Amino acid sequence: MARLSEYGEASRTFQVLWRKGKSTNTMSDNFFNAAKGRRSIYAIKKSSTISDNKIGEIVQDAVKYAPSAFNSQSARTVVLFGRHHDKLWEMTKESPEHYAQTEKRLDGFKAGHGTILFFEDMTVVRGFQEKFVKYQDQFLNWSQQANGMLQYMIWTALETEGLGCSLQHYNPSIDDQVKLEFQIPAEWSLVAQMPFGERGGEPNSKEFKPLEDRVKIFHD
Repeated sequence: MARLSEYGEASRTFQVLWRKGKSTNTMSDNFFNAAKGRRSIYAIKKSSTISDNKIGEIVQDAVKYAPSAFNSQSARTVVLFGRHHDKLWEMTKESPEHYAQTEKRLDGFKAGHGTILFFEDMTVVRGFQEKFVKYQDQFLNWSQQANGMLQYMIWTALETEGLGCSLQHYNPSIDDQVKLEFQIPAEWSLVAQMPFGERGGEPNSKEFKPLEDRVKIFHD
């Protein structure tokens, strides 16, 4: 993935071309095209459209540049490939809360190329609660909001590379097994799991509620 300086150069180049009339899209159009393409894809393959190193770079850049309240940077990620990815979904099938009707779906996740685990480092969160007592009740909410933005950044970036993803929440039933198997620090709290792989199908149709019921805009 391009580094920040390269993003800036690409942005300047695009703006020059746009001013010259060589493109009818704005920068926000490109962003929302990617956003519109980000959908839940449950049919995924063992193959990948990009290298594992590239996937790692995407995750690293997202973790580095994702916003967080008070710049707390409490989000943590673990990327699983190969047998480690397979093991995660085998453990999930063996968890006490596993239901037979979900087995096919779990097998579908295991059929993917890899999984990204999202965590919050509660040592960091508690540290900010103690430092800013006035806002201590909000830091748990803020940390979850920041983690959600990180998930969205990674999900959308992988989608632009032709990969299918979905977001799963089998925690807390798998928390202990995950920490033991992958040597996760005790203070990391599991938030979500994102299985991914080359697309093996298309997303389901999606209906949108009326925007006039969801957005209010006030003008002078």
